[in-house]
Amino acid sequence: MPRVACAFWLRAPGQGEIRTVSLPEPGPDEVLVRTLHSAVSRGTETLVFRGGVPESQYGAMRAPFQDGDFPAPVRYGYLNVGVVEEGPPALRGRTVFCLFPHQTHYVVPAGAVTPVPPAVPAARAVLAGTVETAVNAVWDAAPQVGDRIAVVGGGMIGCSVAALLARYPAVRVQLVDADPARAATARALGVDFALPAEALGECDLVVHASATEEGLARSLDLLAPEGTVIELSWYGDRRVSLPLGEAFHSRRLVVRSSQVGAVSPARRARRSVADRLALALDLLADPAFDALISGESAFEDLPTVLPRLASGDLPALCHRIRYAPPDTA
Repeated sequence: MPRVACAFWLRAPGQGEIRTVSLPEPGPDEVLVRTLHSAVSRGTETLVFRGGVPESQYGAMRAPFQDGDFPAPVRYGYLNVGVVEEGPPALRGRTVFCLFPHQTHYVVPAGAVTPVPPAVPAARAVLAGTVETAVNAVWDAAPQVGDRIAVVGGGMIGCSVAALLARYPAVRVQLVDADPARAATARALGVDFALPAEALGECDLVVHASATEEGLARSLDLLAPEGTVIELSWYGDRRVSLPLGEAFHSRRLVVRSSQVGAVSPARRARRSVADRLALALDLLADPAFDALISGESAFEDLPTVLPRLASGDLPALCHRIRYAPPDTA
């Protein structure tokens, strides 16, 4: 097996490159993984790409296997699926998910990889980190049978949350987005769709994931009295204005954050991070999640693809990255 690998690095804000990196020999409790697919987490990774991580959040925003420091140079990413080429016998040859950046091969502790269930194709398993975030958000939201729910923002996270909420009995779930093209994605996921001006109100719960001021304000508009907005958006270094005057207090509305860095308090005593990720992978047996894969590029094209994703020139939900098989690498 090769003892060098190719990795995508952010050389400077807005500028990426492929670098050659040396690989250590795997130890007795480590694995060598050959990457099959990775994926760009469009919201967070494009924010990192443009250098938008606030200095106060440098520590909180570190990815598990990040190399370098914000704003740059940095190797960043956390949606990776590969095959274990060397390691403990129980893992050798298994397809695994790992929170690792875009790199052709890598060595990590065996405990850092999660086997992909046989029912989940490797190409779909790159969504595991996204669906894990959605699982945590649903635990935070704690929907009830028969709730009226809106998910504002039809990106990767919003669509994943909507897909999970649609499994609850007798709920009304509507995906709300300014892009009419998201209607097709909503249909594939089994949920209703509406443009912001046409969304149904009197919601018990709104999950906001559009990362826009307008989306958050509309989320508040859609609530019934004493309803709750679960805020999933992360705005980086942008300041957000929120209409907390008028009827906000008299209607006793709630805005509550959700973030995947820790297991939701609703399940923290009984579920670990590993349990949460394993659950997300099990949920990906549903082929409906294929609707979130909106494009694919070769690994070697990442330096030109990421600027297009960051600028919006290349629209995407989840943009998957494919890696050359061993005989062509």
